[in-house]
Amino acid sequence: MTDELLNYLKNLGITPKDKNIFYHAFIHRSYLNEKPQAEPSNERLEFLGDAVLELLATRFLYENLPGTEGDLSAIRAASVKTTTLAIVAEKMNLAQYLKMSKGEEITGGRDKTGLLADLFESFLGAVYLDQGLDKAKEIFDQYLIPYIKDIVKNKKYIDPKTYFQEVTQERFKVLPEYKIVEETGPDHNKNFKIAAYLNNELLGEGEGPSKQRAQEEAARSALHKLEKK
Repeated sequence: MTDELLNYLKNLGITPKDKNIFYHAFIHRSYLNEKPQAEPSNERLEFLGDAVLELLATRFLYENLPGTEGDLSAIRAASVKTTTLAIVAEKMNLAQYLKMSKGEEITGGRDKTGLLADLFESFLGAVYLDQGLDKAKEIFDQYLIPYIKDIVKNKKYIDPKTYFQEVTQERFKVLPEYKIVEETGPDHNKNFKIAAYLNNELLGEGEGPSKQRAQEEAARSALHKLEKK
């Protein structure tokens, strides 16, 4: 383990009992192609961290939010999804300590959403294994809870089409309309551009490989515009 990583952990209030646990938390599987002696990769810790993360998220939501099981499940899913975890990993600067193959590095591995999300889970797994659940909860509380609160406040756990419809019904007593602006590409690789209207006013546009996805993006764009009104 490098001095830089040790200092990083120290700044988080972590003094490793077993440095190897944290060392392996930062080894991407691609690194083993060049340094097989570094085995194992962080995949097992990622598996553990995923379970720890779900427990901590479930506990927080149960203790702090009302709602049905369905509501809480939707919020939890949004809270621990790949994009959220990748943002947290970036905020924590975890990727700077990650070891990967040269090929992975060249193709922008340190910026890949899935890789960053996996890295956060492996790191949380290492914290739990070496420091215990209370320390893992400290990391969760500091870095995840602000995003969970934002997800709840802005109802980001609801798909944008549904939320957009709820907002327009409540505020304007009308439903939005969607119109196809453009359809390109062969049948096996279509791309749709769709516009969202309210009372014939264009509020947002979105693109996607399906009409549903394009409508969701158009709704998301329209919601941003409504927030400014």
